[in-house]
Amino acid sequence: MERLLTVVRYLLEHKSLLGLCIGVLFGLLFLIVGLFKTIVFALIVTLGYYIGKMWDDREDWRDVIERILPAKYRE
Repeated sequence: MERLLTVVRYLLEHKSLLGLCIGVLFGLLFLIVGLFKTIVFALIVTLGYYIGKMWDDREDWRDVIERILPAKYRE
């Protein structure tokens, strides 16, 4: 476990290497499962990150929707 934490800390300090690892992961996903499933996976991961960030910031989902949607659709 300590070894894994060391690797994670190293990757967080060297962002270009972290980006390379993420790129390799998505490249392998593309080759194994195809483009559409890889895009869906990336969207789900992004949505999960955003929801987690929203919980960390204690943001209300209504505030997020008000920022995203134009005023004419909110009424």
